[in-house]
Amino acid sequence: MPVEVKEIVIRAILSGDSTSDNSLETHQPGKEELIQECVTQVLKVIKKQNRR
Repeated sequence: MPVEVKEIVIRAILSGDSTSDNSLETHQPGKEELIQECVTQVLKVIKKQNRR
């Protein structure tokens, strides 16, 4: 039986410490590719909903 997600909640905590921001970027290889894939998937879902 397929499951349909009606709503998704994403929460993030941001801090003003610039040194921690640099360390996060170096420890996450492929971060840009992951973000791009997420954007692509979200756009597909939006287009699918608009067709209905």
